[in-house]
Amino acid sequence: MALKKSWVVSANDPENDFPLNNLPYGVFAIGGGRRCGVAIGDMILDVSGLGPKGIFTAGNWNAFMALGHAAWADFRADITAILTEGAPERPLVPQANATLHMPIEVAEYTDFYAGRHHAENMGEMLRGTKGLPANWLHIPIGYNGRASSVVVSGTDIRRPLGQLGKGRFGPCKRLDIELELGAIVGTSSPMGQPVSMAQADDMIFGFVLLNDWSARDIQAWEYQPLGPFQGKAFATSISPWIVPKAALESFRRPAPAPEMPYLREARPGLYDITLSVHMNGEKISQTNATALYYSAVQQLTHHSLSGCPMRVGDLLGSGTISGPTPDSYGSLMELSWNGEKPLPLANGPRSFIEDGDTLTLKGHAQGAGFRIGFGACTGTILPAIDTPDWAT
Repeated sequence: MALKKSWVVSANDPENDFPLNNLPYGVFAIGGGRRCGVAIGDMILDVSGLGPKGIFTAGNWNAFMALGHAAWADFRADITAILTEGAPERPLVPQANATLHMPIEVAEYTDFYAGRHHAENMGEMLRGTKGLPANWLHIPIGYNGRASSVVVSGTDIRRPLGQLGKGRFGPCKRLDIELELGAIVGTSSPMGQPVSMAQADDMIFGFVLLNDWSARDIQAWEYQPLGPFQGKAFATSISPWIVPKAALESFRRPAPAPEMPYLREARPGLYDITLSVHMNGEKISQTNATALYYSAVQQLTHHSLSGCPMRVGDLLGSGTISGPTPDSYGSLMELSWNGEKPLPLANGPRSFIEDGDTLTLKGHAQGAGFRIGFGACTGTILPAIDTPDWAT
């Protein structure tokens, strides 16, 4: 596929994240209420007057997503026609002047553990063996996170307090990130009714970058026997633009062959997306989303298997996307090998995140003369609050 030319000049720059081939969905404001928009080059098309009447009045994309796959395709075709080279020019909003907000109301948030390299690295660091848990090759492992603490890129993150071990309480000392993709579920499924792989594929609206902030010391103390809780619940950051699944069709790649028949792919479910982690402006890791073992479609199918109902606005985290080499790991715990090999950075070595550090995730799929980008997913760490008197 080649670059689709737009009358928006910046959209034709091969280094711009938002060409006509992309058309990601977001929510913005300029000194007033929140409005739904589509990114094109370095501008935003306000879509408030487009689509079915009143569909965007809530200031998020949930009602539009609920219309389903056919409506998504029609709307994308309409926006493409509006912005194609030769079409009449319309007023646009400069991205530089806009404040970006959460693009959806997150209904539920589930985070998975679908990166094999990450799972093997964690096993080697914590248990002394790369061996995977007995169920790992059979089942997409996940846990239910907190929708209430999912925030948009640019939101500062407060260092969490918690139990750090037996009789120990205080600010997290081993604060980490996890480089992930987030899949946005656009349509619902009824309780008691599993969905097939083909149905799950149609339910996914698009993707965001996702940073699953992790308090490793809190997590280590609490995770047995029921898994992550406070070590994960304090914050999850997502990029502000939802890249439509339709924009990534030519970048599909097959996932590894699953053990269980119900997870077999009707269509390739992974995507060739280059991903990177930046700490205070320095790139510290680069990997690719094809390093995942389970796709979002497989995760969604498994999620519904018991009859668990899926809702419009559900967010599925992929799990940490680590590649096979140390420079492609998706968490600081791996990059510093549990603190044994601090990263040499310009403003001092890092094993884990210090107060004031800014972490940024970036990602794009590279086409022929264009790129399908996500924009940045950024967060800066603020100091923990003072320990309340009642907590000690």
